[in-house]
Amino acid sequence: MNELISILEQAVTEGKLLPASLENIRLLMSGTKDPVVPAAIGELVEKSEWTELNNRFYKTLAFGTGGLRGRTIGTVIVPAEQGKGGVNGRPEFPCVGTACMNFFNVGRAMRGLITYVRRFVEAEGSGRKPLLVIGHDTRHFSRDFAEYCSRIALDLGCDCALFDGPCSVPEVSFAIRELRADTGVMITASHNPAHDNGFKAYFNDGAQLIAPHDKAVIAEVNKLTGDSYEALPAEQQGSLRVLDSSFDSVYIERLKGIVLRPDVFGKASAKVVYTNLHGTGKRCIVPMLKSIGCQVSTVAAQDVQDGRFPTVASPNPENAPALDMAIAQADAEQADLVIATDPDCDRMGIAVRDTATGKMQLLTGNQTGCLLAWYRCMSMIELGLINESNIAHTVLVKTFVTSPLQDAIASSYGIAPVNVLTGFKYIAAKLGKYEKAIPEELRRDYRSLSEAETRALRLQYSKYFVFGGEESYGYLAQDFVRDKDANAAALCLAEMNAYLATRGIGLLECLNNIYKQFGYYKELGKSLVMEGADGAAKIAALTQSYIANPPAEMDGSKVVNVRDFSAGTLVDAEGDPIPAEKMLFFDLADGRSFAVRPSGTEPKIKYYLFAHGEPGVDPAEARPLVEAGIDALWKAIEADVAVRSC
Repeated sequence: MNELISILEQAVTEGKLLPASLENIRLLMSGTKDPVVPAAIGELVEKSEWTELNNRFYKTLAFGTGGLRGRTIGTVIVPAEQGKGGVNGRPEFPCVGTACMNFFNVGRAMRGLITYVRRFVEAEGSGRKPLLVIGHDTRHFSRDFAEYCSRIALDLGCDCALFDGPCSVPEVSFAIRELRADTGVMITASHNPAHDNGFKAYFNDGAQLIAPHDKAVIAEVNKLTGDSYEALPAEQQGSLRVLDSSFDSVYIERLKGIVLRPDVFGKASAKVVYTNLHGTGKRCIVPMLKSIGCQVSTVAAQDVQDGRFPTVASPNPENAPALDMAIAQADAEQADLVIATDPDCDRMGIAVRDTATGKMQLLTGNQTGCLLAWYRCMSMIELGLINESNIAHTVLVKTFVTSPLQDAIASSYGIAPVNVLTGFKYIAAKLGKYEKAIPEELRRDYRSLSEAETRALRLQYSKYFVFGGEESYGYLAQDFVRDKDANAAALCLAEMNAYLATRGIGLLECLNNIYKQFGYYKELGKSLVMEGADGAAKIAALTQSYIANPPAEMDGSKVVNVRDFSAGTLVDAEGDPIPAEKMLFFDLADGRSFAVRPSGTEPKIKYYLFAHGEPGVDPAEARPLVEAGIDALWKAIEADVAVRSC
């Protein structure tokens, strides 16, 4: 051990190893008795894999917009990690490193979360045990991590509700609320590459942790320097409940309550092809759609739950190739809609048939969100659920980087648009605010009420959430789930598709009608990937350059307004303070705009570009000019980045 540390110290002197990496290697080696740790580090040193060591140890994981997330399989897999091998071709053991997803980090995160949550339970004075919900997706080590978290919870005197197999993110959020749990964990890395995994933490409202809870949990985690703990005596330990298909049925029944026009499924022959991309979506989406009369088929090869995601290069429904197999099946079956969800079923991508050409066309997350926003707003007013007496109590909540077309749609119906920071936890925070605004005596049993009953309360006493979403394929149409929900999104889209079919038009035609009314809107999302320790430093420096030296013009158009969210001095449309985040928004004199922010879950700096045409103009006429403008804006941004990176 001493010899290994000496070699590492010499590597720091020679500039091969970062000082922070050495500090974190010491932290890990002193904090665990796991023999794989020193063996893996020694093998990486022996191979002179200094870049790999820095990438694994340059930091410790911290909560971002999606909780903890990192590699669970290294770029370089050493024999100590490979061991005997595991299921689906994975190594036997997860990636060793303080910046990686492994039992050391998962265990510390779980213990820190339990310590923090226990304070709230003990403050009640009831003497009850904390209750935790734990779910996981189909990724490598997901079940192992979930069972490990469950074991820790039981050992430390917490009751635990563990899903019996892979489940979706929104069902975990629902379970926390339905079971009145104190916290919850979802083991997932969403749509990330197969080598990643993550730890998503929720509070007792079913929403992801936000300030001050996130920072407080991390403070508890950082106090833990090792992975060992002492289990309580058997009589003080918690009990385990397994959540199986019977609980799925409870969730599905609640989801069916958000359907606005249930009769349309019996009136139109609207076929849907669905794929869960080797993930968790089939668990609820398929039985739910079939139960309401939707004609749905699945892509058999992608029904298989496999963390390698073997039929796609990426399990991300934002990426066109991920939908290739489903589109081919839709053509063979003459279906008019393809729905794809990511591995943890919180994001949804779609393809729709162009009735003019007969070909399937992919829609962006912004386009899908605009369609759903229009349908929910229009239908609720047409059906009388929203009227002149209560429309002042309605809102559509979206992120700042989501298409402003949704703001225009909501405003045209008299529904107030509210923008929040990126991350569905901020939309969930608004839902929590609206719930708490209901008089206490009327909301004591709020979680047991039907959708119609809670809607009536919000429309009378608070704000009714009509729809919400983000540009990255995340949507929500209800408040009994406090995270993006692709199960609900699939249901709403299938309903809208059937409704339009009864009127002889398709989703694409409907979108073009929206463009003609409000103007052709175009959004472009771009990312610059900068991996590892060096990449993180570059992202931080580039972000800081925008704060210290914002551009005065871009692509020949003057910057007329800068919204700097990093100072934490801005407020939203409801007057609520916007938490500080390193995001900047630049508005140009010609109507174009762009935003920049570092990703909270991936090694990327993200850019969001916006442009739009005039209302009343045929989209076919407006599209070339608007798209040329947004492409030119991106080229100008790239040139500016090159200068800033020098």
